[in-house]
Amino acid sequence: MTSVKACVGFIGLGKMGRPMALNLARGGMRVKAHDLNLEALSGLESEGIQVMNHARAAVEGVDFVVSMLPDSAQVEALYLGEEGLLEEIDPQSIVVDCSTIAPKTTRLLAARAAQRNIRILDAPVSGGTAAAADGTLTFIVGGSEQVLNACRPLLKRMGSNILHAGEAGAGQTAKICNNMLLAVLMAGSAEVLQLGVANGLDPVRLTEIIRVSSGNNWALNLYNPYPGVMKDRPASKGYEGGFMVNHMTKDLRLAMDLAEASNCMTPMGESAQNLYSELKQTNEDYSHKDFSIIQYLYSPELISSS
Repeated sequence: MTSVKACVGFIGLGKMGRPMALNLARGGMRVKAHDLNLEALSGLESEGIQVMNHARAAVEGVDFVVSMLPDSAQVEALYLGEEGLLEEIDPQSIVVDCSTIAPKTTRLLAARAAQRNIRILDAPVSGGTAAAADGTLTFIVGGSEQVLNACRPLLKRMGSNILHAGEAGAGQTAKICNNMLLAVLMAGSAEVLQLGVANGLDPVRLTEIIRVSSGNNWALNLYNPYPGVMKDRPASKGYEGGFMVNHMTKDLRLAMDLAEASNCMTPMGESAQNLYSELKQTNEDYSHKDFSIIQYLYSPELISSS
Protein backbone atom coordinates (compact mmCIF):
# COMPACT_ATOMS: atom_id res chain seq x y z
CA MET A 1 0.00 0.00 0.00
CA THR A 2 2.94 2.32 0.52
CA SER A 3 4.58 1.52 -2.80
CA VAL A 4 5.17 4.15 -5.45
CA LYS A 5 2.50 2.55 -7.63
CA ALA A 6 -0.26 2.83 -5.03
CA CYS A 7 -3.62 3.75 -6.55
CA VAL A 8 -5.66 6.72 -5.32
CA GLY A 9 -9.31 7.55 -5.89
CA PHE A 10 -9.58 11.36 -5.71
CA ILE A 11 -12.98 13.04 -5.27
CA GLY A 12 -13.21 16.83 -5.64
CA LEU A 13 -10.95 18.52 -8.19
CA GLY A 14 -11.51 22.18 -7.35
CA LYS A 15 -8.90 24.87 -6.78
CA MET A 16 -7.25 22.83 -4.03
CA GLY A 17 -8.05 19.27 -5.08
CA ARG A 18 -6.83 19.53 -8.66
CA PRO A 19 -3.20 20.49 -7.87
CA MET A 20 -3.16 17.93 -5.05
CA ALA A 21 -4.22 15.17 -7.44
CA LEU A 22 -1.68 16.34 -10.00
CA ASN A 23 1.11 16.12 -7.44
CA LEU A 24 0.10 12.54 -6.62
CA ALA A 25 0.22 11.59 -10.29
CA ARG A 26 3.52 13.38 -10.86
CA GLY A 27 4.87 11.60 -7.79
CA GLY A 28 4.30 8.23 -9.42
CA MET A 29 0.92 7.22 -8.01
CA ARG A 30 -1.97 6.03 -10.15
CA VAL A 31 -4.89 8.45 -9.75
CA LYS A 32 -8.56 7.93 -10.62
CA ALA A 33 -10.45 11.23 -10.35
CA HIS A 34 -14.08 12.33 -10.18
CA ASP A 35 -15.84 15.67 -9.82
CA LEU A 36 -19.43 16.68 -10.50
CA ASN A 37 -18.08 19.72 -12.34
CA LEU A 38 -16.82 18.42 -15.69
CA GLU A 39 -14.72 21.55 -16.25
CA ALA A 40 -12.66 20.63 -13.20
CA LEU A 41 -11.66 17.38 -14.91
CA SER A 42 -10.53 18.88 -18.21
CA GLY A 43 -6.90 18.26 -19.12
CA LEU A 44 -6.29 15.73 -16.36
CA GLU A 45 -5.97 12.74 -18.68
CA SER A 46 -3.01 14.38 -20.42
CA GLU A 47 -1.37 14.44 -16.98
CA GLY A 48 -1.81 10.70 -16.57
CA ILE A 49 -4.92 10.88 -14.37
CA GLN A 50 -7.80 8.55 -15.21
CA VAL A 51 -11.07 10.51 -15.26
CA MET A 52 -14.10 8.59 -13.97
CA ASN A 53 -17.75 9.41 -14.62
CA HIS A 54 -18.91 8.38 -11.15
CA ALA A 55 -17.52 8.49 -7.61
CA ARG A 56 -18.08 4.74 -7.19
CA ALA A 57 -15.87 4.03 -10.19
CA ALA A 58 -13.17 6.30 -8.79
CA VAL A 59 -12.87 4.33 -5.54
CA GLU A 60 -13.01 0.84 -7.01
CA GLY A 61 -9.83 -1.15 -6.39
CA VAL A 62 -7.82 1.72 -4.87
CA ASP A 63 -5.45 1.82 -1.92
CA PHE A 64 -6.48 5.31 -0.81
CA VAL A 65 -9.59 7.45 -1.19
CA VAL A 66 -8.95 11.20 -0.93
CA SER A 67 -11.78 13.72 -0.84
CA MET A 68 -11.54 17.51 -1.00
CA LEU A 69 -15.05 19.00 -0.89
CA PRO A 70 -16.45 22.45 0.05
CA ASP A 71 -18.54 21.68 3.13
CA SER A 72 -19.98 19.22 5.64
CA ALA A 73 -23.18 18.61 3.67
CA GLN A 74 -21.30 17.50 0.57
CA VAL A 75 -18.97 15.21 2.52
CA GLU A 76 -21.91 13.62 4.33
CA ALA A 77 -23.82 13.20 1.06
CA LEU A 78 -20.81 11.59 -0.62
CA TYR A 79 -20.05 9.02 2.04
CA LEU A 80 -23.32 8.50 3.93
CA GLY A 81 -26.11 10.02 1.87
CA GLU A 82 -27.15 9.91 -1.76
CA GLU A 83 -23.83 8.58 -3.05
CA GLY A 84 -23.41 6.15 -0.14
CA LEU A 85 -19.74 5.75 -1.00
CA LEU A 86 -18.84 4.26 2.37
CA GLU A 87 -20.77 1.12 1.39
CA GLU A 88 -18.76 0.83 -1.83
CA ILE A 89 -15.24 1.31 -0.49
CA ASP A 90 -13.17 -1.80 0.06
CA PRO A 91 -12.13 -2.14 3.75
CA GLN A 92 -8.56 -2.53 2.50
CA SER A 93 -8.64 1.10 1.36
CA ILE A 94 -7.85 4.05 3.62
CA VAL A 95 -10.07 7.13 3.43
CA VAL A 96 -8.44 10.55 3.84
CA ASP A 97 -10.89 13.45 3.90
CA CYS A 98 -9.05 16.73 3.33
CA SER A 99 -12.16 18.92 3.39
CA THR A 100 -12.62 21.48 6.16
CA ILE A 101 -15.90 20.50 7.82
CA ALA A 102 -17.62 20.33 11.19
CA PRO A 103 -15.84 18.01 13.67
CA LYS A 104 -19.18 16.36 14.52
CA THR A 105 -19.58 15.35 10.85
CA THR A 106 -16.08 13.89 10.84
CA ARG A 107 -16.78 11.90 14.02
CA LEU A 108 -20.04 10.58 12.55
CA LEU A 109 -18.20 9.51 9.40
CA ALA A 110 -15.45 7.85 11.44
CA ALA A 111 -18.01 5.93 13.53
CA ARG A 112 -19.79 4.67 10.40
CA ALA A 113 -16.47 3.75 8.81
CA ALA A 114 -15.50 1.76 11.91
CA GLN A 115 -18.66 -0.33 11.51
CA ARG A 116 -17.30 -1.50 8.15
CA ASN A 117 -13.70 -1.79 9.41
CA ILE A 118 -12.65 1.05 7.10
CA ARG A 119 -9.72 3.12 8.28
CA ILE A 120 -10.23 6.87 7.97
CA LEU A 121 -8.46 10.14 8.72
CA ASP A 122 -9.64 13.74 8.78
CA ALA A 123 -6.78 15.69 7.25
CA PRO A 124 -7.77 19.30 6.45
CA VAL A 125 -5.01 21.37 4.90
CA SER A 126 -3.42 24.76 5.40
CA GLY A 127 -1.37 26.78 2.94
CA GLY A 128 -3.83 27.72 0.20
CA THR A 129 -3.67 27.20 -3.54
CA ALA A 130 0.01 28.16 -3.85
CA ALA A 131 1.06 25.45 -1.39
CA ALA A 132 -1.29 22.97 -3.07
CA ALA A 133 0.43 23.62 -6.40
CA ASP A 134 3.92 23.48 -4.89
CA GLY A 135 3.21 20.33 -2.87
CA THR A 136 4.01 22.12 0.39
CA LEU A 137 0.66 21.92 2.16
CA THR A 138 0.34 21.39 5.90
CA PHE A 139 -1.91 18.46 6.80
CA ILE A 140 -3.62 18.70 10.19
CA VAL A 141 -4.63 15.14 10.94
CA GLY A 142 -7.19 13.51 13.20
CA GLY A 143 -7.43 9.74 13.64
CA SER A 144 -5.25 6.78 14.53
CA GLU A 145 -1.51 7.44 14.48
CA GLN A 146 -1.02 3.96 13.03
CA VAL A 147 -3.31 4.81 10.11
CA LEU A 148 -1.55 8.15 9.70
CA ASN A 149 1.81 6.39 9.40
CA ALA A 150 0.37 4.20 6.64
CA CYS A 151 -0.70 7.38 4.82
CA ARG A 152 2.53 9.34 5.14
CA PRO A 153 3.87 8.34 1.68
CA LEU A 154 0.61 9.64 0.20
CA LEU A 155 0.55 12.87 2.17
CA LYS A 156 4.23 13.62 1.55
CA ARG A 157 3.54 13.85 -2.17
CA MET A 158 1.16 16.73 -1.47
CA GLY A 159 2.61 18.45 1.58
CA SER A 160 5.70 19.27 3.58
CA ASN A 161 4.17 19.30 7.09
CA ILE A 162 2.11 16.44 8.53
CA LEU A 163 0.83 17.19 12.03
CA HIS A 164 -1.14 14.74 14.18
CA ALA A 165 -3.73 16.61 16.25
CA GLY A 166 -5.40 13.64 17.97
CA GLU A 167 -8.29 11.25 17.42
CA ALA A 168 -11.10 11.56 14.86
CA GLY A 169 -12.31 15.16 14.54
CA ALA A 170 -9.19 16.65 16.13
CA GLY A 171 -7.78 17.64 12.76
CA GLN A 172 -10.93 19.57 11.94
CA THR A 173 -10.99 21.26 15.35
CA ALA A 174 -7.37 22.40 15.02
CA LYS A 175 -7.94 23.64 11.45
CA ILE A 176 -11.01 25.63 12.50
CA CYS A 177 -9.09 27.23 15.37
CA ASN A 178 -6.25 28.13 12.99
CA ASN A 179 -8.54 29.70 10.41
CA MET A 180 -10.44 31.72 12.97
CA LEU A 181 -7.15 33.21 14.14
CA LEU A 182 -6.10 33.78 10.52
CA ALA A 183 -9.29 35.79 9.90
CA VAL A 184 -8.64 37.87 13.03
CA LEU A 185 -5.04 38.53 11.95
CA MET A 186 -6.05 39.48 8.40
CA ALA A 187 -8.77 41.87 9.57
CA GLY A 188 -6.41 43.41 12.13
CA SER A 189 -3.60 43.80 9.61
CA ALA A 190 -5.91 45.49 7.10
CA GLU A 191 -7.14 47.80 9.85
CA VAL A 192 -3.72 49.01 10.95
CA LEU A 193 -2.43 49.39 7.39
CA GLN A 194 -5.29 51.75 6.59
CA LEU A 195 -4.77 53.62 9.85
CA GLY A 196 -1.18 54.22 8.87
CA VAL A 197 -1.96 55.20 5.27
CA ALA A 198 -4.70 57.60 6.41
CA ASN A 199 -2.09 59.33 8.53
CA GLY A 200 0.54 59.70 5.85
CA LEU A 201 2.50 56.45 6.11
CA ASP A 202 3.58 54.39 3.13
CA PRO A 203 2.06 50.85 3.43
CA VAL A 204 5.33 49.23 2.33
CA ARG A 205 7.35 51.12 4.95
CA LEU A 206 4.75 50.45 7.65
CA THR A 207 4.84 46.75 6.81
CA GLU A 208 8.64 46.75 7.07
CA ILE A 209 8.44 48.37 10.50
CA ILE A 210 5.84 45.97 11.87
CA ARG A 211 7.72 42.95 10.46
CA VAL A 212 10.57 43.58 12.91
CA SER A 213 8.32 44.73 15.74
CA SER A 214 5.91 43.10 18.16
CA GLY A 215 2.93 43.38 15.79
CA ASN A 216 4.44 41.02 13.19
CA ASN A 217 2.12 38.23 12.03
CA TRP A 218 1.66 35.81 9.14
CA ALA A 219 -1.09 37.76 7.37
CA LEU A 220 0.90 41.00 7.28
CA ASN A 221 4.32 39.45 6.72
CA LEU A 222 3.57 36.77 4.14
CA TYR A 223 0.11 37.54 2.73
CA ASN A 224 -0.16 41.30 2.92
CA PRO A 225 -3.69 42.60 2.19
CA TYR A 226 -2.66 46.05 0.88
CA PRO A 227 -2.24 46.26 -2.92
CA GLY A 228 1.33 46.76 -4.11
CA VAL A 229 3.08 45.76 -0.90
CA MET A 230 3.76 42.18 -2.02
CA LYS A 231 3.78 41.80 -5.79
CA ASP A 232 3.07 38.06 -5.93
CA ARG A 233 0.12 38.00 -3.51
CA PRO A 234 -3.61 38.21 -4.37
CA ALA A 235 -3.87 41.79 -3.04
CA SER A 236 -1.59 42.94 -5.86
CA LYS A 237 -3.45 40.89 -8.48
CA GLY A 238 -6.98 42.19 -8.04
CA TYR A 239 -7.50 39.80 -5.12
CA GLU A 240 -7.73 36.89 -7.56
CA GLY A 241 -6.76 33.36 -6.56
CA GLY A 242 -5.92 32.30 -3.05
CA PHE A 243 -8.49 31.49 -0.37
CA MET A 244 -11.97 32.73 -1.22
CA VAL A 245 -14.07 34.89 1.10
CA ASN A 246 -16.83 32.27 0.81
CA HIS A 247 -14.50 29.66 2.27
CA MET A 248 -13.39 31.92 5.11
CA THR A 249 -16.98 32.78 6.05
CA LYS A 250 -17.79 29.07 6.08
CA ASP A 251 -14.84 28.36 8.38
CA LEU A 252 -15.81 31.21 10.69
CA ARG A 253 -19.32 29.80 10.90
CA LEU A 254 -17.84 26.42 11.85
CA ALA A 255 -15.75 28.15 14.52
CA MET A 256 -18.78 29.91 15.98
CA ASP A 257 -20.76 26.66 16.02
CA LEU A 258 -17.86 24.94 17.80
CA ALA A 259 -17.60 27.78 20.33
CA GLU A 260 -21.31 27.64 21.07
CA ALA A 261 -21.26 23.87 21.51
CA SER A 262 -18.33 24.08 23.95
CA ASN A 263 -19.50 27.26 25.74
CA CYS A 264 -16.35 29.20 24.78
CA MET A 265 -16.03 32.96 24.49
CA THR A 266 -14.84 34.04 21.02
CA PRO A 267 -15.37 37.83 20.79
CA MET A 268 -12.52 38.27 18.28
CA GLY A 269 -13.84 35.43 16.15
CA GLU A 270 -17.33 36.90 16.24
CA SER A 271 -15.96 40.28 15.20
CA ALA A 272 -14.11 38.70 12.26
CA GLN A 273 -17.27 36.84 11.24
CA ASN A 274 -19.27 40.08 11.31
CA LEU A 275 -16.65 41.89 9.24
CA TYR A 276 -16.55 39.23 6.55
CA SER A 277 -20.35 39.10 6.48
CA GLU A 278 -20.40 42.89 6.03
CA LEU A 279 -17.84 42.55 3.23
CA LYS A 280 -20.08 40.12 1.35
CA GLN A 281 -23.07 42.41 1.82
CA THR A 282 -21.07 45.31 0.40
CA ASN A 283 -20.55 43.44 -2.88
CA GLU A 284 -21.51 39.81 -3.51
CA ASP A 285 -18.72 39.60 -6.11
CA TYR A 286 -16.24 39.77 -3.24
CA SER A 287 -17.40 36.29 -2.16
CA HIS A 288 -15.21 34.78 -4.87
CA LYS A 289 -12.18 36.98 -4.24
CA ASP A 290 -9.29 36.20 -1.91
CA PHE A 291 -10.09 36.80 1.75
CA SER A 292 -7.44 39.53 2.00
CA ILE A 293 -9.94 41.75 0.18
CA ILE A 294 -11.18 42.59 3.69
CA GLN A 295 -8.86 45.58 3.11
CA TYR A 296 -11.68 47.12 1.04
CA LEU A 297 -13.83 47.53 4.15
CA TYR A 298 -11.22 49.84 5.64
CA SER A 299 -9.95 51.42 2.41
CA PRO A 300 -12.90 52.26 0.13
CA GLU A 301 -10.64 54.49 -1.95
CA LEU A 302 -8.89 51.35 -3.20
CA ILE A 303 -12.13 50.16 -4.81
CA SER A 304 -12.39 53.15 -7.14
CA SER A 305 -8.70 52.87 -8.10
CA SER A 306 -8.81 49.14 -8.83
